[in-house]
Amino acid sequence: MKKYIKQIALAAILTLSVAGLAGCGKQATAPAADKPLKVGVTAGPHAEVMDVVKKIAEKEGLKIEVVEFNDYVQPNVALHQGDIDANSFQHQPYLDNMVQDRKYDIVSVAKTVIFPMGIYSKKVNAISELKPGATIAIPNDPTNGGRALLLLEQQGLIKLKAGAGLKAAAADIAENPKNFKIKELDAAQVPRSLEDVDLAAVNTNYAMTAGLVPNKDALAMEDGNSPYANIIAVKSKDKDNPAIAKLIKVYQSAEVKKFIEEHFKSSVIAAW
Repeated sequence: MKKYIKQIALAAILTLSVAGLAGCGKQATAPAADKPLKVGVTAGPHAEVMDVVKKIAEKEGLKIEVVEFNDYVQPNVALHQGDIDANSFQHQPYLDNMVQDRKYDIVSVAKTVIFPMGIYSKKVNAISELKPGATIAIPNDPTNGGRALLLLEQQGLIKLKAGAGLKAAAADIAENPKNFKIKELDAAQVPRSLEDVDLAAVNTNYAMTAGLVPNKDALAMEDGNSPYANIIAVKSKDKDNPAIAKLIKVYQSAEVKKFIEEHFKSSVIAAW
């Protein structure tokens, strides 16, 4: 009988021990629910807007960790690898190109802002002053390069082959009567090239980071009908995540729109 009682007592102790360990396990994993949503952005305006979104989101119960990148490639690499939960830095044509080339399972879930691309120069005061043989810098990635070429065509500097469209490349230049030299550079490097080239087509976020004021310094800019609205992107498995839905709601709020309008003074346009 005593032996039987000892066995029952031992079983009870083991049960309590297992329950205690299970309880410890729950305590160890509970903070996971409180992990912040990691959102990748490029330095400059995208980061500035997301910092405002972060402050508003915290009041709504959503913690956001803003992760800054200095180029257009790494934010999608980080999202693909699971190092961040979302990114806000690119327009739809750029994402489409990345998905096609790298087979990323990344989708767009919301529009954010439009950064009209501008043409800048430290050598001339008007596009009409550009001399034959002048050097023009454009971004070297397929989508922003095509965007720059379309803007140059709109200004009458070149003419592209019929049907080149958004994916136009330097090889698609059909007419270049003044023999302009097209210099392709990393998008972040283009504004830094202004001392060395005659003209440059610069993405607004990089122009502002370089101290340029788009609506004041640009010799020409895209209009508001640009198809290059920027987006929030996530892995397709996360497109219905409640945290992502809350991020979108906060980003597209009246408070954030007011900040964009007042802070950027027409250099950046809300796209929603």
